[in-house]
Amino acid sequence: MERTFLAIKPDGVQRGLVGTIIQRFEQKGYTLVGLKLMRVSRELAEQHYGEHKDKPFFPGLVNFITSGPVVAMVWEGRGVIANARKLIGATNPLNAEPGTLRGDFAVDVGRNVIHGSDSPENAEREINLWFQTQELVPWEPALTSWVYEM
Repeated sequence: MERTFLAIKPDGVQRGLVGTIIQRFEQKGYTLVGLKLMRVSRELAEQHYGEHKDKPFFPGLVNFITSGPVVAMVWEGRGVIANARKLIGATNPLNAEPGTLRGDFAVDVGRNVIHGSDSPENAEREINLWFQTQELVPWEPALTSWVYEM
């Protein structure tokens, strides 16, 4: 089963959106296999956003993600990477459709509530960066047969 990494950023945590965001993914039928509330170290932030290190907005990204608690999550399910991106919405909330997390809860690109892996390769990299293997709990919800045609 495919896995993806999601992180509710400090603005989402501070605004009390954690439960709402988790609920959206649960209601979609995805399985939460990893969850932790944490303070992101500068080192982890720089590794996570490493692809942007030469861009002018890199320091702001690092400063923001380390400014408050973050909820790091791993979700599992068929097509979870692409569908999570759809549920999250466009990076710039002003371009995000209503009904998406960013469309409903964000206004500014620098405060866009949530991060989601954009590819299988990045999902694997981010999961390994943020979680140790023993922190992930594989399980099968009783409702699986009601979500997926077997």
